[in-house]
Amino acid sequence: MTYFDALETRSTDERASDQSLALCEQIARAMTAPGFAAHLADTDTNKVNSVGDLSELPVLRKSDLTRAQAERPPFGGFTVKPARHFHHVFQSPGPIYEPGSTDHDWWRMGRFLNAAGVGAGDIVQNCFGYHLTPAGMIFENGARAVGAAVLPAGTGQTELQVTAARDVGCTAYAGTPDYLKVILDKADEMGVALNFSKAAVGGGALFPSLRQDYADRGISCLQCYATADLGNIAYESAAMEGMIIDEHVIVEIVTPGTGKPVAPGEVGEVVVTSLNPDYPLIRFATGDLSAIMPGVSPCGRTNMRIKGWMGRADQTTKIKGMFVRPEQVAALVEKHTEIVKARVIAARQGEMDTMTVQIESPGGDDMAYAKSVAEVLKLKGAVEVVAPGSLPKDGLVIEDQRVYD
Repeated sequence: MTYFDALETRSTDERASDQSLALCEQIARAMTAPGFAAHLADTDTNKVNSVGDLSELPVLRKSDLTRAQAERPPFGGFTVKPARHFHHVFQSPGPIYEPGSTDHDWWRMGRFLNAAGVGAGDIVQNCFGYHLTPAGMIFENGARAVGAAVLPAGTGQTELQVTAARDVGCTAYAGTPDYLKVILDKADEMGVALNFSKAAVGGGALFPSLRQDYADRGISCLQCYATADLGNIAYESAAMEGMIIDEHVIVEIVTPGTGKPVAPGEVGEVVVTSLNPDYPLIRFATGDLSAIMPGVSPCGRTNMRIKGWMGRADQTTKIKGMFVRPEQVAALVEKHTEIVKARVIAARQGEMDTMTVQIESPGGDDMAYAKSVAEVLKLKGAVEVVAPGSLPKDGLVIEDQRVYD
C-alpha cells in the first residue's frame, strides 16, 4: 500500500502536537485578516494553545461569511492576501465567493485520489463542473498532485462523454456518484466499451446498490466529503470503514446551534478548522451532521474517522407560524445550569401545530422552564422533564413529526 505522505501514519500524540502548533500559527495568521479580526474581536485567542482549546473560539457560519462579503467584497476580509493574488475566484449559491489557487494540491484532493488508487498512468474523466463553482478545479488539482492526466469533461453531453472516454482511454472517473452510471448506460446503448476501473466521487449520496453496480462492472468506487470553502475534509480508503479526516484540517462534532463538542460517538454538526495558510477558516460550521468513529482504519491511516454525511444540522422549523432555530434551543439550555440538553418536538393535533420541549435535567422547576421556553423560543409549549441520558443521541435538537398528506 502506498500512502500519499508520512502524515497519514503519524501517531496520535505526534498529530496532536503538530496540529496544535499549526493551529496557533493559523490563528495568528487569521488575526491579520480584517474579517477574522472583527469576528474574533470579543474573544481572547491567547486561551487557545492546543486543539483541545478550540471551543474557546466562536463558530463561523456561512451566514457570517455572506454578511462579511457584502461589506468587504469579495472575500469578506477572511483571506490573508487580496483577491488579485489568487489564481481563481469562484461563486457558490448565496452568493458566497471562494478563492482558489493552482498551487500544489491547494484543496488537498490528492490525498483522496491516492487512496482511491488514482495515480501516474491514469487518465481521469473529470465530470465535476468547471463554471463559476470550484469542484472541477478541485479535482483537477488533486489529479495533478498524484501525477494523473485529466480530461476536463464537465457535465452534460453524455454521448460526447462516452466517445471521449473511449478515444482518450480514460481509466478513472471523477464526479457525482450517479452520473457515472448515466455514462456507462449510454455506452452500453451505443455499444462502446470503456476502460474505467476506478471512480472518485463526491457531491451526492453514494448508495450501496450503486456502489455494488459499479463493482459488478469492475469499477472500484470511493467517496470523499468536501466543500467549496474548505476543500477535502474526509475520504474513504479501500477499507471502506468510515471516512478518514484529512491531515490538514481539524474536525469537531458539536451540538447543532452551539460550539460545544458532543460526547465521543454522538451525532452532531461538523465544524472544521482549515490549516490552509491562504484562507484560514477557523471553526467553520458545515451545516452537516456526522459522528466520530472509534479506533482507526484497517488501511493503516491513523487519523480519526467520521461516519460520513448523516443529515443537515440546520433544523430550523416553523411552528405556529414562528421559526424555531437550534441556536434558540442552545440558549434555552444555557439559561439553566442544571439542564443537560433539550429537544423541541413539532407535531400536529387536528389542524393545529403543537410544540413539546423535552428537557434533560435531574430536576428543576417546570414552571420556570415553561417561562424560559416562552421567552427564548417566543412560543408557548408543553414541557417534559426527562432524566439525563434519556434523549436520543442522534444530533436532532428540533424534531418535526408533522405529516402533511
